[in-house]
Amino acid sequence: MTPSDISVVIPAINEESTIGLAIRSALLAGAGEVIVVDGGSDDSTILEAKKWGATKVVKSFPGRGVQLNAGAALVKATQQVVLFLHSDNQLNSECLKQICELDDPIWGAFRQQIDSPRWLYRWLEKGNDLRVLLRRMPFGDQAIFVSKEAFNRCGGFEEIPLMEDVSFSAKMRKVARPELLRGPIQVSSRRWRRHGVIAQTLKNWCIQVAFALGVKAETLRDWYR
Repeated sequence: MTPSDISVVIPAINEESTIGLAIRSALLAGAGEVIVVDGGSDDSTILEAKKWGATKVVKSFPGRGVQLNAGAALVKATQQVVLFLHSDNQLNSECLKQICELDDPIWGAFRQQIDSPRWLYRWLEKGNDLRVLLRRMPFGDQAIFVSKEAFNRCGGFEEIPLMEDVSFSAKMRKVARPELLRGPIQVSSRRWRRHGVIAQTLKNWCIQVAFALGVKAETLRDWYR
């Protein structure tokens, strides 16, 4: 397998300032195709995606789970692996090669490099690594990748307003242990800057616990907002 056997799917809503860099990173990493799924932007996201060379740019209903499934449905039959990339993240040029080095890539994610020099972010990066290693629970901002066969077998993402990545990882960890590759992928620190690192992290933990206890995703979406 080579990087060209990997498809990258990027969901986006109003990401005109970031979508181009995400697409560029996937193309420079050698992706066979880059599919952008717009969930109803009212800015220039779609125009930017086309300008930066996305292979396919399509519209769908909003909701990351809906958009991810819509993108996966458009992956060419010849592709072996699908990688789901957040629109404010960027792949390292070696990321797709690292997937190809695996004997049997079923699923996994990458170590992160959050774009801030503050020491608190280094702790976040280490904590996210441990979550994958110990709990087998990658999140979407770690660029989850999965073989197309395994993705189809597990039924794809749950089309819920929030926590689609947690739900997906909960299903996939029953199939195989996720790989944590060295990456790193570059992750935007904007959501932590907006709300504060500690406050945002505590909010994320509370939402994870509530989801595990059965609180509906619609309720969690309202909490998150």
